[in-house]
Amino acid sequence: MKNFVEELKWRGMIHDITPGTEEALKKGQMSAYVGIDPTGDSLHIGHLVSIMILKHFQACGNKPYALVGGATGMIGDPSMKSAERNLLDEETLAHNVACIKEQLGKFLDFNSDAPNKAELVNNYDWMKDYTFINFTRDIGKLITVNYMMSKDSVKKRLSRDSSEGMSFTEFTYQLLQGYDFLYLYEHKDVHLQLGGADQWGNITTGTELIRRVLGKEAHGLTCPLITKADGGKFGKTEKGNIWLDASRTTPYQFYQFWLNVSDEDAQRYIKIFTMLDRETIEAAIAEHVQDPGRRSLQKLLAKEVTVMVHGEEEYEKALAASQMLFGKSSGEDLRKLDEKTFLEVFEGVPTFEISKEDLPCGALDLLAVKTAVFPSKGEARKMIQGNGFSINKDKFTDWAGNIGTEHIIDGKYILAQKGKKDYFIIKVK
Repeated sequence: MKNFVEELKWRGMIHDITPGTEEALKKGQMSAYVGIDPTGDSLHIGHLVSIMILKHFQACGNKPYALVGGATGMIGDPSMKSAERNLLDEETLAHNVACIKEQLGKFLDFNSDAPNKAELVNNYDWMKDYTFINFTRDIGKLITVNYMMSKDSVKKRLSRDSSEGMSFTEFTYQLLQGYDFLYLYEHKDVHLQLGGADQWGNITTGTELIRRVLGKEAHGLTCPLITKADGGKFGKTEKGNIWLDASRTTPYQFYQFWLNVSDEDAQRYIKIFTMLDRETIEAAIAEHVQDPGRRSLQKLLAKEVTVMVHGEEEYEKALAASQMLFGKSSGEDLRKLDEKTFLEVFEGVPTFEISKEDLPCGALDLLAVKTAVFPSKGEARKMIQGNGFSINKDKFTDWAGNIGTEHIIDGKYILAQKGKKDYFIIKVK
């Protein structure tokens, strides 16, 4: 089995690690957990780093636990946040937890008979009957306010305008997360907590709690918070987060995100977000450096992550869609696109509207009178005769012919193409 810490080191995936962690891992199979607040019914790619660490942890023969914070999700973690989150009700949280487990199943083995199969736990199960009085008596007395105030997540919030401040609810978050670690240590033999760099304060509160209650040593490891080379926020686009849920971010949009990262980012991301081995990655980077214009590294990155999240079939569809504008795609390929992907591929393309009653219509009239695909019938005829015009990616050569309802795709669109790059959408109402 690979050495877990060494694997993360060469991938650039370690930010902080408690002393003795690597030595403890060498003694045999260990259990570790990552906490995820179910504040939504889908994970986004900001969650991917800690999930990939858990995936590597399992691949190295260890047992991963994914903790969904059904209880802590009702409060909200102050780390890296400038304001409190909205509190969620039980029904919403239960729905979110179910959706997140399904997504995690794409990364972790929950279903095999392997001794290190992944498990999903929900801290609501052990917090729901824990009274406030008992919690403050058992746990609250063990960690001082001075200790809690020293955490960066707390200091940053308290240094802001006092009108924003920090509620007692959020202040107690690190105690709740620390108790999760203590509970899992006692009941699941979990000795290691993994997470993003912003979680270091919460993780070390847990290790301290375990030391004070049990007199035992626990460990923590965090990964860097991922940024873009230009300083922009990773995973954010003009349209918002890149989600793992295909109904929020289509596989085409997802693929395009990775395909369009910078050369510098691609060299970091391929180590962090794929399971490719070191030899393969170094060879891919070397090939890319020889000819950056081919964007071979971005293509490999986009393929690996899209297949992992959405599967081979959706990757093939996304690849075909991405080649639609500039590749040698056919009318058959075009008709395979669902409406949402079709509109994404051809976003910003000039669009004209006609009535279904206008069809069938002479090609020249449709293209130069009812729409302005061409400025004149003469120019339309000239390009059609010169074999430079296509309808729905198929050559259209009969300038005297008709364009009819048989040319409609998705029940409402006709795609006109002049030359290689000029597209127009004719929307049929």
